[in-house]
Amino acid sequence: MQGKHLFEYALVRLVPRVEREEFVNVGVVICCKRQNFISCKIHLPAEKLLALDPDADLDLFGCYLDSFEKICAGGQTGNPISLQDAASRFRWLTAVRSSMLQTSRPHTGFSENLEGTLRDLFEEYVT
Repeated sequence: MQGKHLFEYALVRLVPRVEREEFVNVGVVICCKRQNFISCKIHLPAEKLLALDPDADLDLFGCYLDSFEKICAGGQTGNPISLQDAASRFRWLTAVRSSMLQTSRPHTGFSENLEGTLRDLFEEYVT
């Protein structure tokens, strides 16, 4: 993967109480259609989530994030969305929804190193 690649990314968010619209960034998902590349980096920050909602179900959030990661990785996971190409999985994962697991709107950029860019975005917006 040499040269600059156009990519899209979105922040992954957990919203402990949807009615309050407060969220914590918990990850980043990045996609490059031309390279058929999709990857995500996720971290469950228990303290931040419990600060927003002391009754937050961290096990449930862990299951949501595990499913997100499996769909992102693709392959035979028992979920038909996992079998789609990288760009289709990215579109499905970043579709607007009103739930406890959400993503930001997709943003674009150029990268010579997609894995490195994923790490940089994660460091900037999540940790």
